[in-house]
Amino acid sequence: MKVVKYGKYVGEPADAVDLDELLKRLGDFLLQSGFESQYYGLSEFDAAHSMEALREAILRAIQEGNLIPEDLISEELREMLRDPGALNNDEVRDLIDKLMERLAQEGYINPQQPPQVTPPPQRTPGGHLGQPQNTEARFEITDKTIDFLGFKTLQDLLGSLGRSSFGRHDTRDLSTGVESGGASRPYEFGDVLNLDISQTLSNAIRRDGVKVPIDLQYRDLTVHQCEYQSSCATVLLLDCSHSMILYGEDRFTPAKRVAMALSHLIRTQYPGDTLSLVLFHDSAEEVPLSQLARVQVGPFYTNTREGLRMAQRILLRQRKDMRQIVMITDGKPSALTLEDGRIYKNAFGLDPFVVGETLEEVNKCKRSGIMINTFMLATDYSLVQFVQRITQMCKGKAYFTTPYNLGQYLLMDYMQRKTRTIH
Repeated sequence: MKVVKYGKYVGEPADAVDLDELLKRLGDFLLQSGFESQYYGLSEFDAAHSMEALREAILRAIQEGNLIPEDLISEELREMLRDPGALNNDEVRDLIDKLMERLAQEGYINPQQPPQVTPPPQRTPGGHLGQPQNTEARFEITDKTIDFLGFKTLQDLLGSLGRSSFGRHDTRDLSTGVESGGASRPYEFGDVLNLDISQTLSNAIRRDGVKVPIDLQYRDLTVHQCEYQSSCATVLLLDCSHSMILYGEDRFTPAKRVAMALSHLIRTQYPGDTLSLVLFHDSAEEVPLSQLARVQVGPFYTNTREGLRMAQRILLRQRKDMRQIVMITDGKPSALTLEDGRIYKNAFGLDPFVVGETLEEVNKCKRSGIMINTFMLATDYSLVQFVQRITQMCKGKAYFTTPYNLGQYLLMDYMQRKTRTIH
């Protein structure tokens, strides 16, 4: 007689890993901007996007702990993960491969078949085809991953700023000035009224009971507290010169994270606003926001004037209450596009010719009513003076930040200028 035995199902460790937490830990790896490979040269086929590099990054994320539930990780597996040669272990490699498969199934990465390279005909025997050689398998991150990382960055930044929500319409009792959110402000004659009818009627009924007509008194009146939101066109001017990954610090990846968070904020909370991205280096180029996570730095100089020119062309096409340039940079202007298209470069000190032409472009922004807010990731004395001249000319603001607090300053500045409270 056939016997079927049942046992307790023990889940696979890979199935119990929270992919959201895994992606959050992989964020810097997925968004890296050339910092890891700065000493090995830049290549279109950077090894950072290889499947083997992804395995190593996932292993590091697991080794940080708390990804696999304690009841599903054996002591034997724990010891394997601690081994410096863990990727040579079949069980560890199988665990990581299953996680990569889950990431692909959920649409977070797009594995690619490795290209095949065939030797040239002169190196193969006559009448025979050269045997193709497989190069390393690679992957691409998807738009879903970019959106997720932007949301998580925004969530973390808002938490550090003490903001939990947007667009909340609190109510305020006109007689006491006490808002439902806990703040208070006395009612002033001439305040714009946005009457909360249901709450006003409820106050009157609670005081006198249900009767007709309802006797409304001053203390019953309650209004919505509203925010006026002006429409704003923003160009994010992002420096991708080589200095953004030099001096032992990656400044470009945090800048990309902040840009993704700002993009997510505008798309979800301020749909009437626009955000465009311009990269400036030896020259300048407008890049779709969907490609932001994939851009990298290069062996470039800093052509600030050309970035400002392109930003102006974008902003002058739009009719908004406010038009602004948000510039994130760490270097002095060191390049200039000449009238004949040649690029003039000088990385030694602040070249008076480059500085003068750049400031003239700043002056054009001022005459067009475009404000420039600069987020400087360096504190050199000469650069501080240069940035201060820009802010004085355009009546903008300058923030001398680090990669660690860049996001807080940028989002706080954007939201504070974006709204003003009215009653």
